[in-house]
Amino acid sequence: MSDFFGRITVNPKQCGGRPCIRGMRIRVSDVLDLFAAGLSAEQILEEMPDLEADDLKAASSFHNKI
Repeated sequence: MSDFFGRITVNPKQCGGRPCIRGMRIRVSDVLDLFAAGLSAEQILEEMPDLEADDLKAASSFHNKI
């Protein structure tokens, strides 16, 4: 399992090895899709209450680094 910014994890046994948020079954791509659909950070946090604002920042940073 690899770790990116302490919030993004990649585990081959979870979500097909795709990057997830803090080991939860919420993929980075799910968060990015919500941003692309026009949702604000506040709206995403309402939709996914297990997430924290720093998770959204990490997902965006992860996307920009790869």
